[in-house]
Amino acid sequence: MRTFNVLILLIAVLVAGCFGSGRLRYDTPKEAYDNGVERFEAGKYERAAQYFQGAFDFGRTHEWADDAQFYLARAYRANREYILASSEYSRFIEIYRGDPRVPLAEFERAMTYFERSPGYQLDQTDTERGIEVFNLYMKRYPTHDSVVVATQRVQELRQKLARKQYNTAQLYDRRELYEAAALSYEAVFDKYPDTPWADDALLGAIRAYIAFSNQSVTARQPERLKKAIDHYQRLLQIFPDSELLKEAEALYERANAQMERLIPVQGAQTNGSP
Repeated sequence: MRTFNVLILLIAVLVAGCFGSGRLRYDTPKEAYDNGVERFEAGKYERAAQYFQGAFDFGRTHEWADDAQFYLARAYRANREYILASSEYSRFIEIYRGDPRVPLAEFERAMTYFERSPGYQLDQTDTERGIEVFNLYMKRYPTHDSVVVATQRVQELRQKLARKQYNTAQLYDRRELYEAAALSYEAVFDKYPDTPWADDALLGAIRAYIAFSNQSVTARQPERLKKAIDHYQRLLQIFPDSELLKEAEALYERANAQMERLIPVQGAQTNGSP
């Protein structure tokens, strides 16, 4: 019985030690903040966040509160907890409006959306929100140090949206839904003319309008062929160095040839009409 009691006591000590090793130990906000910084620099971001939250919990106005809040957001971001990070950056910006780090916090908040942005095949809500937040940051702080990086990130996000729209057009194309394909290709160019997908989209629109014309009744074919021809002219003018021009020119010649064949038919129909 005595041996059993000793064994129970040892187990209790071990369990207490395990739980104790996981407890946060600090008596002041500075101690909590310093512990957080130490863990942050060691790459222990989850633990760092707990200490920074502990420091902030002493109140919003003590000496270490603003630093604790700022680094709480950074710790979450470093730990890839981007939703929490965005929320904590927002709280820092709201509470400490006069802090000189507010522009940096706005930039880093925008970066959480960039880092959450998924592959182009998936829902792009975070991508679109990231563009909005980056643009708001650049509008408010046009001379801030990170504006150049923000501009690059917006361009990357726009390219992802363009690729998704282009992929949608290709899906319509493969299903022989040529009108929908043409409109989707046009949307790529209209919304994202500054992306690498713009000239591809114009070529896709040329091809789709020719195919759409072939599906159409004779009376509607000329207007659809004309759109193909107009898109070729646009491609030629805006992207004179595009590698796609040779393929586009072949499509343009086909559209012109089909248009020329339609003119006598239309003329005959017109002359024969009452």
